[in-house]
Amino acid sequence: MTHSSGKQLVSSRMNIRLARNLWGALSNPAASHLRELTERHRLSIAVGDLQLLEGRWYVTHAGLLRIAQRYRCVGIETSPERRLCNPESNRWVFKATVFKDLRSTRGFVGFGDADPSNVSIFVSGAELRIAETRAVNRALRKAYGIGLCSVEELGSSRPSKPSLGPPHKNIPLNGGGSTNSQPRLRDQLSLLIREYDLDPTLVKAYAASFCGTQTLSGASRDLVESFISNLSASAKENRDALICKLNSYSRSEQVAS
Repeated sequence: MTHSSGKQLVSSRMNIRLARNLWGALSNPAASHLRELTERHRLSIAVGDLQLLEGRWYVTHAGLLRIAQRYRCVGIETSPERRLCNPESNRWVFKATVFKDLRSTRGFVGFGDADPSNVSIFVSGAELRIAETRAVNRALRKAYGIGLCSVEELGSSRPSKPSLGPPHKNIPLNGGGSTNSQPRLRDQLSLLIREYDLDPTLVKAYAASFCGTQTLSGASRDLVESFISNLSASAKENRDALICKLNSYSRSEQVAS
């Protein structure tokens, strides 16, 4: 018991230390909540189980799957709710059922939806997979009593402002992949879009022009980082001027479409 608690205490300290390295000073409530999450669910920042946004903790899909594996979940069943889906408009609704053990008959059910209005512009076209992930996350949170929202369930229209905190110098950012606990470049850009209420389509067109590529996905990581830095500075200094600049891409977007 003592040995287990000691190990858990070290894990809590490591989580708090890494969180401070990644996001700066933690408020007392955030630090206390992190200790509770570490002790109760053994969630780890180092392996990407948690994200801190706006001073609040969010669990990740990977973290939920690790909890399920730890408790020997016997299966997860998913299926589209076809009567609620509309493939033509990329709207999908999924149902997920988590079976914790072999004695489970009904399981724990969760639903998830996704359409172009509530996903990042960088995963446009992947709404089906996102809806399934959100459904699985909700079912897992119910099954294992996880009382905090998952990152993947956050919609693109979330109104409150993000608090990214300072980046960790020793953790590289990759445009297409995830890092241990730092938001990916595409997630940082999505957060900026939500924070300053920008038009995602126009931002995407501006980014491609800035990077000199046909699409943003074809740009190098360094170029994307530079664009995000430029966009953030422009939005902070003069959002109205930035909006005017973005609007200049409206015609080209209409022609391209």
